[in-house]
Amino acid sequence: MVVSKGKTPTAQETFLQMAQAAGLRGRLLVTVGVLILVRLGIYLPLPGVDRLRFTEIVKNNAVVNFLDIFSGGGLSLLGIFALGILPFINASIIMQLMTSALPSLENLQKNEGEAGRRKISQYTRYVAFVWAVIQSWGLGVWVQNSGVLSEASANWISLGDGRVIFSSFIFQTTVALAAGSMFVMWAGELITEKGVGNGASLLIFISIVANLPKSLGDTIALAQKDSSRVGGVILLLAIFLLMIIGIVFVQEGTRRIPIISARRQVGRKLYREQASYLPLRLNQGGVMPIIFASSVMILPAYLSQSIKNDFFSHIASEISPSGNWHIPVYMLMILGFSFFYSTLILNPIELSQNLKKMGSSIPTVRPGKATSDYISGVLNRLTLLGSIFLCGIAIIPSALEKATGVSTFSGIGATSLLILVGVAIETSKQIQTYVISQRYEGMVKQ
Repeated sequence: MVVSKGKTPTAQETFLQMAQAAGLRGRLLVTVGVLILVRLGIYLPLPGVDRLRFTEIVKNNAVVNFLDIFSGGGLSLLGIFALGILPFINASIIMQLMTSALPSLENLQKNEGEAGRRKISQYTRYVAFVWAVIQSWGLGVWVQNSGVLSEASANWISLGDGRVIFSSFIFQTTVALAAGSMFVMWAGELITEKGVGNGASLLIFISIVANLPKSLGDTIALAQKDSSRVGGVILLLAIFLLMIIGIVFVQEGTRRIPIISARRQVGRKLYREQASYLPLRLNQGGVMPIIFASSVMILPAYLSQSIKNDFFSHIASEISPSGNWHIPVYMLMILGFSFFYSTLILNPIELSQNLKKMGSSIPTVRPGKATSDYISGVLNRLTLLGSIFLCGIAIIPSALEKATGVSTFSGIGATSLLILVGVAIETSKQIQTYVISQRYEGMVKQ
């Protein structure tokens, strides 16, 4: 996208105009109301489960603790909305990969316009439903075989080793969780259409924010109980604040490549060359590289729990946070996924072709292959710098916890910080855009 220079309203002007814009107030009310409704659904419990025993089991489960970040504690509470937006996130990732791999889907996205995007959105919903059923069944099987049911469930199908893979409880759990996940997906789409911001992102945002009071309360209790930890708590909070500031700078950081548009003659009037710029973000993938890397890192632990295989158990222990290979493997994963995701978002060849069609060019760079090579080189350098930053903020929280001995903020890691900052910036920009559009509409009416 080629962007021209312009003036944006200040934060004070934006808030004043928010208070005066009736349409924006309605959108904000819809957003807040839907978010509250989804949060309440997490506390509707599944029947037949002993809560105390289940809480003890999931306390030290790495897989559940990681996924619990995106469900806002829904998995540990085992409510109707336990899966939350997780199936939709997985479906979106799958569809992004398939769109880049299958020419038919790529053509549908690029050449069919709005109709093509609607079809891909519909396919994403279908994949999300299938994924919700699979995850709901897997969660039901795990709960069934964990020995936390308050009442015996009628066993329909079981394996030779005694593990139940289908029962009345598993069936009811699958139906309830899949239906709850579909409702949450619909709620996210409702926010996107009728509210403010991206619905799926805001649902993850509110899930992370819901865990902040507990983490803060545990930290205060730890400092009151052991005064020797006060220095570690202050240091940890200071580092988290610096990380947030760094994330804001990196998320907003762009490399502006100058663009010159060719002269145009309309009738007898000759228009001069127009100068603009092509913004390339320092962190193209946002939080997705860390989410991809964390998902792959947690996969051996999930397989070792499900399959009970010594090979997967050994790999899971080696790449676990306390393992010898955790940091190098995690960093390599983040680097690889950063470059992979940047190629999905921005194609230098297509960008070069679009510039050529518009009669625009980069100064001192020839159109065509030279332009695509130049953009590719700049993009690779930016991606490398962004991925190194991601590696740093992904490793620093766990290293600080080990150094200070304060683990009360373990649920708020690098992934959570990136999501919080990224969603806040994205939502504030959308509010500013909406305020500016309403201001211009008022000027036209006058």
